[in-house]
Formats: sequence, C-alpha cells, structure tokens
Amino acid sequence: MRCVLLTGKGGGGTTTVAAATATLAAQRGHRTLLVCADPAAGLAGILDHPLGPGEVELEPGLFGLQLDLRHAFAERWPQLRALISAAAPAAGVDLLEVEELAGLPGALEALTLLELRDRLESDRYDVVVVDAGPASAALRLLASPETLAWGCRRLGSPDGVLARWMRPSLALPGRLTGRVAAIAGPAYEAVSWLARLARDMRALLADPVVTSVRLVLTPETAALAQARRTLSALALHGIGVDAVVANRVIASAGGDAWRAGWAAAHRQQLIEIGAFVAPLPVLTAAYRAGEPLGLEELAAFGAAAYGDLDPAAVLSVHRSGEGAGPRVERTEGGYAMSFGLPFVDRSEVDLARVGDDLIVSVGPHRRLVPLPAALRRCDVSGARLAEERLVVSFVPDPAQWVRA
Repeated sequence: MRCVLLTGKGGGGTTTVAAATATLAAQRGHRTLLVCADPAAGLAGILDHPLGPGEVELEPGLFGLQLDLRHAFAERWPQLRALISAAAPAAGVDLLEVEELAGLPGALEALTLLELRDRLESDRYDVVVVDAGPASAALRLLASPETLAWGCRRLGSPDGVLARWMRPSLALPGRLTGRVAAIAGPAYEAVSWLARLARDMRALLADPVVTSVRLVLTPETAALAQARRTLSALALHGIGVDAVVANRVIASAGGDAWRAGWAAAHRQQLIEIGAFVAPLPVLTAAYRAGEPLGLEELAAFGAAAYGDLDPAAVLSVHRSGEGAGPRVERTEGGYAMSFGLPFVDRSEVDLARVGDDLIVSVGPHRRLVPLPAALRRCDVSGARLAEERLVVSFVPDPAQWVRA
C-alpha cells in the first residue's frame, strides 16, 4: 500500500506531473488510482479522458477519480444522518441538508481524507497518486488530522467544552435534564469517532513507508523560495518528502542567446535546489515543445523524469519528523522532547505552551503537539535546534507535583 501526494506552487505543473507519475506507475505493473483533489486542476483535459466522482478505468491497471464534494457527502449522508439523528430529536434541532454540510469550513479536507483512507484500505490498488493541488491547499489537508484531533480534545476531555456545557444543566430538574442526558451519549460518540479518524489519518500520513510527498517546482527564484516554505511546513508536521521534481527545465542552450540565458539560469537554480534539499533526489522534467496530453505522452513525460526509478516506490529516506511522534527522554534536570525539523532556520521557530499542548510555529505555520502525561506537570526551560532536530527542555514544576 502506497500513497504518493504531489503538490507545489500553483501553475508549476503539479497536475501534469501527478498524471505522468500515475500513468508510468501503471505501465510498470502497479495497479494505480489517480485522485484529483483540486476541482480547478483540469485533470480530465490533461488525461484526454472524462472523469467523475466514480472511479473510471483509463487503461488496464490505471484508474482515475475526480473528487466531487457534494456527491461524496451525498454518498456518506446516510451514515452521518444516523449519527446525528440519535441526538437531534432530543435536542430539538433540525438536521443540516447536504448543501449546508458541503459549505462548512474544512469539509473538503475531511472528505478528501475519508476518500483517501477508503481507497488505501480497500486493497484494490498498489499505489494511490494524489494531485493535492497548490501547496497552501495541500498543507491544510495534511495538517487537518492534528487540527481535528486538537478540536476533539477540546470537546471531549473531562474538562472540555461538552463536559462544561452539560455539568450545570444536569444539576437542574425537569425536561432540560432529560434532554441534555439524551444528547450526551451520541455527542461523545460522535467526538470519539472523529478522534479515531484523526488518529488513523495522522498515522497513515506520517508513516514514511506508506505516504510520500513529492514537491513540484520550476527552476526559478520565486518558485524556490515557495518550495523552501513548503518544505519547512511539511517538516513541521512530520510529513515525509521523498523527492523534488523540477519541471519545465531548459537544459540545452540551443542556438540563440535567449535560450542560452534561460539554460544557464536553470542550471544555477538546479544547483541551488539540489544543495538545499540534499540528500533528496531532484528529478528533472524538460521543457517540452507542447503540453503533454493523453496517456501516451504522459507516460513518455514520466519516463523521462523518473528514468529507471520506480514511481510507486519510496525514492529516498525522508527528511521529516518521525511518524511515531516526538521522542521524550529523561535528562539530568528533567526531560527533553525532540522531533525532526529539517529545512528550517532557527530564526523561524517559535514556541508557546497552552494548557497541555505545545504550539510550535515555523513562520506562518504552526503545529499543536499534545504533551505526554509526564510533561504536563513540567515547565518549558529552553529549546534549541541542533542537527535538524528541535529539542525542547522541560523541568518539573514543584507546585504541580505537590498538588498531584
């Protein structure tokens, strides 16, 4: 079971590279599903084949799917309705319609993860290749399990929102008490179901054997700056990157000054890209006279980029955080919690402690790290970035231990 997600700067050819990766994987013997999560990507035009919300066979061993938010919600609505309806009559609220659910913030990320999980667990495919769209959308998708898990902790913990809401109501006599009691079970069941989904998807995305991200960029200064930010954000969330694909590379100087200038600039950019992402491999896809359209041209495009490499394989050891989560070790003065944080400059890192969570920020991106039980009664005493690892030091808080 493999999942390969491709993302990059908008307009850099991510959809083309994703389609070529899937086509080549299928032609090299892998039963492959190509999933497009970006409704604006135009994958059907690149494949020269219609796509819809159901899986379509493009050629033997290759299937395509264009995620459709409204259709997928309609498919899953009976299960969701049954879950909500257990509490809705007692609560005296009207059920949301499909159209309302489809417009909720975060709906696309939740849907995409559910669809992806179902395909990966079906055992119908060897590899699922995902066109995850522009980097901003892909990062929201990949970070959403941790965001969802944080929300579930806020809702379902003994001191969470649900408990605080029900506690005073349950002390009141009469109809209100019965109504709140009737809601409590289904509400906690729904939160528990969401928490399990978040845990499962986080484990799947952070497993370097199962999931790899490939970053698509063009060899230009602005694209490299964007790639740096994306790699830093992926590293922050512990998502593995196994390769970078440099697209639209002008490698030959040709016979005119214009082409020679671009070729020289691209050579220099490729040197800088390779130095920054090392030891990750940098695959190059040459600038073509025309856009590769149709399966035959996409396979040729993919073969030129991947060479003898297997597009479905893990192409290199990931530079990212560990899928198992941060490491916690005893130290002479307390504890140290650390996790991998490559591609990051120490000036970009900021820390904050909020309750039982450590908030780690890298530039505009942040990660909510739940603290293990041993660290919840400790204070943060310092942090350092060393050998691509962020190490946060904790010392016991005497007041906390006395109260415990």
